[in-house]
Amino acid sequence: MASFGKPRILGKIIVLLLLILVLAGGGFVWFDYLNVIDAKTLLSPLYRFIGREGRSSGTRVDEELLSLDAERLAIRLEALELRGLELEKQEQDIQSRRGEIEQMAQALEERQKGLDERETSFNALMQAAETKSSNVEQVARYLTGMPPQQAVGIITEMEDQDAIDVFRKAEELAQAEGTASIVSYWMSLLPAERAAGLQRKMVGRPATLN
Repeated sequence: MASFGKPRILGKIIVLLLLILVLAGGGFVWFDYLNVIDAKTLLSPLYRFIGREGRSSGTRVDEELLSLDAERLAIRLEALELRGLELEKQEQDIQSRRGEIEQMAQALEERQKGLDERETSFNALMQAAETKSSNVEQVARYLTGMPPQQAVGIITEMEDQDAIDVFRKAEELAQAEGTASIVSYWMSLLPAERAAGLQRKMVGRPATLN
């Protein structure tokens, strides 16, 4: 009985060992397929023993490193290209905005130039008006102090508008000084046709001088 049981136990052990080897081999192949392990590299001594070339671990590692470096380089190049495109777009936007600002600045400069010219023209007109008003006042005072006949002789030689300005200024001065205006007397001494024309213009036109 004892001698008969030992072969059976030994057979079971051998069968279990073979099963373990089969399972281990299958798991080895499966892990190699999943790239969990490199079976050919690990079994390279066995491959060389049976006359076949195995895959060395150094070559596999070098290839993986080169592949990884190439992938990283491609990613960096792509990132640099995207950054370059972004910078180029920003440069275009800046150039476009700069052109708009330059156009606005030019328009403002032209507008300011126009305003300066209008201000200069207005100041010149005001200065001319002030000068004329001052001159008319001096003439009105000068004629008021002259004998009426002599003053009318000078007024007769004036243009109608100049004579009207002198008349109005003389009336303003008389009103300001509280004296009687001599304008009506001047009008009576003028030729009737000239006096009528001046009166008609004085009524139909506003005062040009204050």
